[in-house]
Amino acid sequence: MSETKKSAGVAPAFAGRHEPRPLPFDPSKLRGLSERLIRSHWENNYCGAVKALNVVEQRLAAMLDDPVLPPYVYGDLKREELLRTGSVGLHELYFANLGGDGEADDAIHRVLSRAFGTFSTWEAEFRRTANALAGGSGWAVLALGPEGDLHNYWAWDHTSGAPGSRPLLVLDMYEHAYHLDYGAAAARYVDAFMQNVDWEEVSRRLADATASVGTRYETWDQTSTPG
Repeated sequence: MSETKKSAGVAPAFAGRHEPRPLPFDPSKLRGLSERLIRSHWENNYCGAVKALNVVEQRLAAMLDDPVLPPYVYGDLKREELLRTGSVGLHELYFANLGGDGEADDAIHRVLSRAFGTFSTWEAEFRRTANALAGGSGWAVLALGPEGDLHNYWAWDHTSGAPGSRPLLVLDMYEHAYHLDYGAAAARYVDAFMQNVDWEEVSRRLADATASVGTRYETWDQTSTPG
């Protein structure tokens, strides 16, 4: 066995040892989202992405040891690596921001009002962004940019992220996230999602993300007004 293969087999980048994270809430207690839907989503789509990512990483190691492998073949697998990595990460963020009561506190109201004019304007735009993906695939993501700017982003697939942004609230708009409960009625799924947002998790992500921009978060909290 070559030195390349030996080293690749144990290197973290090629290890293929990712493990699914358990659901951080009781899926039987969500409002408007059935336990059957949530468990199917977690087991088949999220866990499936974790397994696929592990296979891809291991196959990359094997292909790297083939000196005559065409670059386009390796490139196809690298694209798959990016897709699966994005799917795993976004699904983990999605499940982690579920399980709450859907009620944002005053601080979140002020922060989003400062960025969007009013909290209700933020919510209307987030919902419209999500519904614009209905019937297709993708993610609606509230994210903090590197300059401290907040935006709702439309992500067509698992790789469509604004460079340097930090996701705060993630909504899966792939059909597998809602079809068992709502069929083609994606807007009703968005309604149910909003009733189950864990805003404490969103606040925690915001605090972590704003650590690099000093007192910007505290300034928003003090000077903006609720919508």
